[in-house]
Amino acid sequence: MSQPTSVYAEMTPNPEVMKFVADRALIEGSAQAEFNEKTQAKGYSSLAEELFNFPFVTGVFISGNFVSVTKDDTIGWEMITMQMREYIQGWLSEHDTAVEEIPPARPTTSGPAAGASHDPKAPDAVQLADADIIPTEHDEAIVALLEEFVRPAVEADGGAIDFRAFVDGTVHVRLRGACAGCPSSTATLKDGIERLLTSKLDAVQSVVASV
Repeated sequence: MSQPTSVYAEMTPNPEVMKFVADRALIEGSAQAEFNEKTQAKGYSSLAEELFNFPFVTGVFISGNFVSVTKDDTIGWEMITMQMREYIQGWLSEHDTAVEEIPPARPTTSGPAAGASHDPKAPDAVQLADADIIPTEHDEAIVALLEEFVRPAVEADGGAIDFRAFVDGTVHVRLRGACAGCPSSTATLKDGIERLLTSKLDAVQSVVASV
């Protein structure tokens, strides 16, 4: 059943990412969905699949009532924002569901020593394999602070920062959506999130992005 939907475009701190905000929820509850290629979206989000048909689209992130679209450097947003907004609005007006199934968390593959990164969107990120993550007594408090103080701010910018692990005084987070590859993400981590967590929790010494 189709339903009239209004969508507006909003710039993000990441020059390659535009946030398209709808007047209704696009995904269930606090769930989020990120896709870096069309094959990842198949079976999970028909909207994301369709967006990857645009040759310049390299990433789609869906959370709450918005979808963040990442493009390559072959074209500027001033040439395509209106087209994308109208397309997304038309698609949502004809479809009830933007995300049919919540995708599983992206696995991290073990590889070279920590400090290396194979993610082109996060060249400075530390590699941390999921198999090496060990829960600690501080995890719950860290997650609570991120949810209360950080999540609303980064979602407003069209992205997400997820807690991964607490290792030897360092909080590891994963950047997604507009936060991935954003020129200001390092400042956000150090001047914002790191300052928050170190002021609230004595055990925390630093915050880094990891893959």
